[in-house]
Amino acid sequence: MSESFESPVDLIPHRDPFIFLDELLEVDEKHTVAKRVFTSDHFFFKGHFPGYPVVPGVILVETMAQCGGAGLVQAGILPHGAFFVLATIEKAKFRSQVKPDDTAIIEVHNARVSQVMVRQSGTITVNGKVAAEATWMCIVGDNKA
Repeated sequence: MSESFESPVDLIPHRDPFIFLDELLEVDEKHTVAKRVFTSDHFFFKGHFPGYPVVPGVILVETMAQCGGAGLVQAGILPHGAFFVLATIEKAKFRSQVKPDDTAIIEVHNARVSQVMVRQSGTITVNGKVAAEATWMCIVGDNKA
């Protein structure tokens, strides 16, 4: 397991305001663990339930998928420049709310990885409590359209 990780910005094609990873904490060929603090200034809080801000479920799924993609590149399983596009989302469950200034711990497990397809599952926890979980598949390509 590597002890020094690249910045998620260097591992996936997403950019502000649509990158939802702060740092990778653990990476190996089977799983990735990352962290994200959803600060109160995130763009979606202004309009998503004004007066009662919560992170939208679709953002939580995207956060898990970004974690999984970044981990695959960090581990050297897929190359830098790989482009991940969600193809399916299955078994998504939202068990508790993620609110402004919560620190989310994202854990993703690789079920199947090839050069064209990735199947993963993941969870997001806040203070040790599961907030979201899902299984998804991404199509892998390169960003040279």
